[in-house]
Amino acid sequence: MTPAGRAQAAIELLDEIIASSREGGAAADTLIARYFKTRRYAGSKDRRAVRELVYRAIRRSGERPTTGRAAILGEAEDEPDLLALFDGSPHGPSPLLPGEDVSLATRAPRWLHDRLDPLIDESDLAALLERAPLDLRVNALKGTQEEALAALTEAVPTCLSPMGLRLPDGFQVEATDAWRAGLVEIQDEGSQLLAIACDARAGMTVVDLCAGAGGKTMALAAEMGNSGRLIASDTDRTRLSRMTPRLERAGIAIVEMRLLDPNREIAALSDLNGAADVVLVDAPCSGTGTWRRNPELRWRLTPERLDRLAALQARLLDMAAELVRPGGHLVYAVCSVLAREGRDQAEALGERRSALVSEAPVMNGGRPAGPGRLLTPAHDGTDGFFVARWRASC
Repeated sequence: MTPAGRAQAAIELLDEIIASSREGGAAADTLIARYFKTRRYAGSKDRRAVRELVYRAIRRSGERPTTGRAAILGEAEDEPDLLALFDGSPHGPSPLLPGEDVSLATRAPRWLHDRLDPLIDESDLAALLERAPLDLRVNALKGTQEEALAALTEAVPTCLSPMGLRLPDGFQVEATDAWRAGLVEIQDEGSQLLAIACDARAGMTVVDLCAGAGGKTMALAAEMGNSGRLIASDTDRTRLSRMTPRLERAGIAIVEMRLLDPNREIAALSDLNGAADVVLVDAPCSGTGTWRRNPELRWRLTPERLDRLAALQARLLDMAAELVRPGGHLVYAVCSVLAREGRDQAEALGERRSALVSEAPVMNGGRPAGPGRLLTPAHDGTDGFFVARWRASC
């Protein structure tokens, strides 16, 4: 592909990504993979160059651009050489026209600014749009951090998680013997700290209410020494099904998976009422804490969607509170830096449930944020997370 051809490919991809974000369709990574699957003429260098240009344009635009062309013209303000590619050459962008729309450089949608947690400043917003490193969690059921470091010589220990390793973005960890043997699992350091905050121990009954594909379930199983009862539930069959091969590779044998019917979850969990030592609610959220991994999420979130997410989070917390035994613990987490999903949600639960006593999460890092703690890339080097913990009074 010529440089102009690469620019036109980026414009076409951005048009698809913009439309998909508006309609709730496939994510950018999926669309990029599909695009090149039907364009075999694009070599590996072409694919890499186009992908990187697309993501630079996405990171630059907090507001959803009107078109892919406007997004690339905006990026050209930071990379002036791009303008020369709008020359009308075959397979390249058409020549520039007077008064064309140009995407502005912004970090977040305007409507979100006053909804950010009060701790979030410009340095936090900037860090949320940097490229994320590749973090691994060492599986204590298979070995030690020292053994993993010896197996992955490019890795360094993470600063906060005692079982974390960090590698450069793009490292092919799934091609290593350490990954195939189940010694390491891909997991952001913030997610590792969340699992540690649960203080799950051997012999306990633990519920991972929104387990998804099982990343935190696996971390909890390791904290429990593969001993006890660990219930992983979710309403998404596809995500739950991805957990089985991961559990097998990690050597985990204590997980019970439960597929829940939406709006009928309480009935499916009734045998656990008042019986759980720990309940983790890693709730569906805006994903604002993961913008450095998924910057197009800024284009997908709307005030209406945030309202729906906040209502779901409150319902899940009330449901989880019923499962905790007297003296047990409820842990709430969202990969969000919005006050409504974090401190406000936690404060509202405390007002609704006077039997829950707020406790400081057992974890390194973060800053106090209402009843919980807030982790951010700028302050902690992790994805953005809010974590809160309560003890059920006896």
